Amino acid sequence: MQAETVNEIFNINNPATFDATLNKVFSFQLNNNLLYAQWCKNVHHEQKKDLTSTQIPFLPISFFKSHAVQTTPFNADIFFESSGTTNTINSKHLVKQVEIYEQSFNTCFTNLYGSVDKYCIIGLLPSYLERNSSSLVYMVNHWIQKSKFKESGFYLNEFAQLAEVLQLLEQKKQPTLLIGVTFGLLDFVEQYSLSLKHTIVMETGGMKGRRKEMTRQEVHDVLKKGFSVENIHSEYGMTELLSQAYSTGNGKFNCPPWMKVLVRAEDDPLQVSTTGKGILNIIDLANVYSCSFIATDDVGIVYEDGSFEVQGRVDNCDIRGCSLLAV
Repeated sequence: MQAETVNEIFNINNPATFDATLNKVFSFQLNNNLLYAQWCKNVHHEQKKDLTSTQIPFLPISFFKSHAVQTTPFNADIFFESSGTTNTINSKHLVKQVEIYEQSFNTCFTNLYGSVDKYCIIGLLPSYLERNSSSLVYMVNHWIQKSKFKESGFYLNEFAQLAEVLQLLEQKKQPTLLIGVTFGLLDFVEQYSLSLKHTIVMETGGMKGRRKEMTRQEVHDVLKKGFSVENIHSEYGMTELLSQAYSTGNGKFNCPPWMKVLVRAEDDPLQVSTTGKGILNIIDLANVYSCSFIATDDVGIVYEDGSFEVQGRVDNCDIRGCSLLAV
């Protein structure tokens, strides 16, 4: 795929350009990804052109555990691997050009929050820092490196130091992003209560068996009290995607223009709708060199405006590190 077509992905600004780019990417992957082409042949015997988003065949996310999902042959710049548990097979996402991932998460964040370099970036991601292959750690580390502030950085279990830094930033009225795995944030507010007026608190999911199951609302209520904030923001991302969706506090996630979430019926995976309740299918056009059409194991609701909620996971699917949060 030519560089200008990749750039088109991040310049999508209306449904017409999304649909046109979607079909370009679908055709490219159908012709250059043998695994996906075989899946499409098995699922849809007749291949058509100019498909709508609900007609595209979606590859089961489990294929990232058992196959190298590649569009065109390439030596990967980097690979990302899901955290999982000791008893699960982890997903692996081979990334041909890491610059595409960087362009995706930077553009997505900037569209919603403004330039990342105006924030002090605090990462509370203790378990993920033990792994070099976490896409979440890569993203946050990239932002830390772009940040202009010496306080930016990762914090493991240095809660006293973290509390001191956050209070100092508050005194300076410095816009700050505190992005953390859910159990890390909960552990922190058990020991420290702060009043944050200039800090975005963002949870990324992930209980990893460290705590009893809590609904997302219960988690947010605890964090809102502990940080004295009106809203807890959330990030929805996964190893198999190069894009993220964000919630600014209402429990509904919004996608960047090159990403779309649909819903499939639990009793008929080929019945896909643009709205309703069911199992989530995701179109991520940034996945141009892997597969842009992913049938996930997440259960949720997609609304008329394209926003969505995540309500849990399909029974009997593997537990993954960022997904161990009941909703």
